[in-house]
Amino acid sequence: MAGGEGTRLRPMTANQPKPLLPVVNRPIMEHVLRLLKRHGITETVVTVQFLAALVRNYFGDGDELGMHLQYATEDVPLGTAGSVKNAADRLRDDRFLVISGDALTDIDLSEMIRFHRENSALVTIGLKRVPNPLEFGIIIVDEGGRVQRFLEKPTWGQVFSDTVNTGIYIMEPEILDAVATGEPVDWSGDVFPALLERGAAIYGHVAGGYWEDVGTHESYLKAQADALSGKVELDLGGFELSPGVWVAESASVDPDAVLKGPLLVGDYAKVEAGAELREYTVLGNNVVVREGAFLHRAIVHDNVYLGPGAHLRGCVVGKSTDVMTGARIEENAVIGDECVIESEAYVSSGVRVYPFKTIEAGAVVNTSVIWESRGQRSLFGPRGVSGLVNVEITAELCVRLASAYATTLKKGEYVVTARDCSLAARALKRAVNGALTAGAINVLDLEAAPLPVARFHTGREGAAGGIALRTTPGDPQSVDIVIMDGRGADLAPGAQRKLERVFSRQEFRRAFPGEIAELTHPSRAIEDYAHELLRHVGVGDVRDMKVVVDCAGGTSSLVLPTLLGRVGVDVLTVNARLDDVSPTETLAERRRDLQRLSELVSSSRAAFGVRFDPVGERIALVDEMGQLIDEERALLVVLDLVAAERRGGRVALPVTTTRVAEQVCRFHGVQVQWTSTSLDALTAAVAGPDMIFAADGRGGFVVPEFSPAIDGLAAFMRLLGLVARTRLSLSQIDARIPEVRLLRRTVPTPWAAKGAVMRSVIEAAEAEPAGYRVDTTDGVRVARDDGSWVLVLPAATEPVTDLWAEAADMDGAQALLERWARVVERAAG
Repeated sequence: MAGGEGTRLRPMTANQPKPLLPVVNRPIMEHVLRLLKRHGITETVVTVQFLAALVRNYFGDGDELGMHLQYATEDVPLGTAGSVKNAADRLRDDRFLVISGDALTDIDLSEMIRFHRENSALVTIGLKRVPNPLEFGIIIVDEGGRVQRFLEKPTWGQVFSDTVNTGIYIMEPEILDAVATGEPVDWSGDVFPALLERGAAIYGHVAGGYWEDVGTHESYLKAQADALSGKVELDLGGFELSPGVWVAESASVDPDAVLKGPLLVGDYAKVEAGAELREYTVLGNNVVVREGAFLHRAIVHDNVYLGPGAHLRGCVVGKSTDVMTGARIEENAVIGDECVIESEAYVSSGVRVYPFKTIEAGAVVNTSVIWESRGQRSLFGPRGVSGLVNVEITAELCVRLASAYATTLKKGEYVVTARDCSLAARALKRAVNGALTAGAINVLDLEAAPLPVARFHTGREGAAGGIALRTTPGDPQSVDIVIMDGRGADLAPGAQRKLERVFSRQEFRRAFPGEIAELTHPSRAIEDYAHELLRHVGVGDVRDMKVVVDCAGGTSSLVLPTLLGRVGVDVLTVNARLDDVSPTETLAERRRDLQRLSELVSSSRAAFGVRFDPVGERIALVDEMGQLIDEERALLVVLDLVAAERRGGRVALPVTTTRVAEQVCRFHGVQVQWTSTSLDALTAAVAGPDMIFAADGRGGFVVPEFSPAIDGLAAFMRLLGLVARTRLSLSQIDARIPEVRLLRRTVPTPWAAKGAVMRSVIEAAEAEPAGYRVDTTDGVRVARDDGSWVLVLPAATEPVTDLWAEAADMDGAQALLERWARVVERAAG
């Protein structure tokens, strides 16, 4: 399989296919072909698509390798299964092996073939255990090796094993009948699950040996280091000049050069006296290294000139590039083919220089030419794109992010933008607006507005999406950039990954002068939101009710006067101003304000009190006695009110919610739909039929009849009507709901151990006796028949694993939590 384009490896693959990318001076595909030859496999069909002529020209008919190569060319990408079907006329006679031409491996193929024969399998899938399974397909097999389940490219919440699909398959020719002709078809996503449902004999063989999917710059450097260290069985060529120092016979290395292995010097390379080559350096063929040059963990492709005093550390330099005197290239930088790095130029860490570029003498390059790497572990976090103002989230980053977002949309579409009241959000939004309009995207700027208002107008105005900037809750030094889809909901994981790919490659679309889009400011955004909210949410007669509202100095104060003035409720409002000096509050300030709210509610004899967060998205409740209702209880109280009024329908709740919610719903004839903990999953569930309520357990409530998004303003108006129509106070409703006995714990877990941890957890869960149920909606949830349960969920953005446990009493919940925490701790090492 040699049709890979390798977009994540650009600029190394900007003008050559990924299978031709050299590892220790031989294309990855050549290492694969040599592996096949060692196991007696010489008849090979090569599927090609991207820059196919380069692959054919390099390998020819395979005679030099002692093999017979044929080629099957795809006019358009057909997927992993479609490309094999494209070569079906050459595969019908006998079983065949499918292997990727761009993964480095020395897996024992003979052992895998023997396993396939012994099990009379239709398909045998090569499996490997890896530390981070997010970018691969996870596969679960039983004790005999038979495949039980597939999951392609999971989130951390879906990781239930670290055993992944290597893309190496042994197949019987009959499987070709299950693949459509001329259509894009994937083995793991389409063919294998369908065959599994029909009971086909699909087996997985957990292989030993080495396997590395060379799909990123980091994995490319790792593959080079592993090859030099002997972790993978390869033919390095040349001879071992000293321990770990491999030099081709035709190379010229001055005796006064310093060489500290492991390293490799290719054919006809020249290393002058005074040059220093350190560990894990690879010099390609015909490379010249002048006196005083220093290389450490540097991968240098063929025909490169490195001038006197050049300094390369942890970088990749493409073929036919000249690095002149005193130039420095830092870690994780990648220089494309046929570039010129002139004297004393400095290329910073992480910079990408695409082919055929010139970096002028003395230039300091901190951003890519023309594209640039993101340099973060993950662009999106739980609150969108977050970071310190003018350190991690700068105006430059906002321009690049908005440009990437514009590139994912069609020219001329509309995007809604909004911000909170902070000065930082105001400044950064201007950068966002400029980048969007420069990318041919029209902008509807709401200026300062609550986040629910921004979501409402994004879904209502026919916009393609929206961007809102807000101060990070509890951290006035940081800002969150919330990117929305056309519904006003946060981008789904798939859309986030698409945006990340464009952002990381920095391949932005630019509008021609006549295509520059417009920036407009809707004049009645607040009034339109208030009108539609009251039209959809029945409040009723609340003129005899008194409530206390704390706006927290945020943007909800822009909307509440319009809303409350129309319904006629008696309201005492505090902090009803835009506080651009303190756009968020610390935990101590929040507690102080909630205490003040409690005092005002009890002293004024109000029905209840509510405190909005600074962007109007989440609320905290205080009952008529001035007692704060914690977030878990607030969910149950509002749920009870809604369910009692509706007497039917469904509610959506994350799997971390107490199962007391199920008791409340059953009492009122309402069904619960459990979702994963992601906000996107909750929003998607709300879009289903018969939904009457949703909440996230952190003060966020959804009013489905008005919007699929979390909306504190809509939740408050809904609550006004519910409390007005019931004869019970909030404290009375709270008192009739059973006590919650839910505990939570966080266990530190290294990133590299997360896959192994979840595999251990699911193995322990499946080993439980009868009376236990395992659910993998998000993480691994183990439930008993007595109603107790535990949930193990790896955090997406931190090196920790979160655990929740609930039982009939606190001692039982604590015992359950400690037991499964021990499972996680043992697996994490």
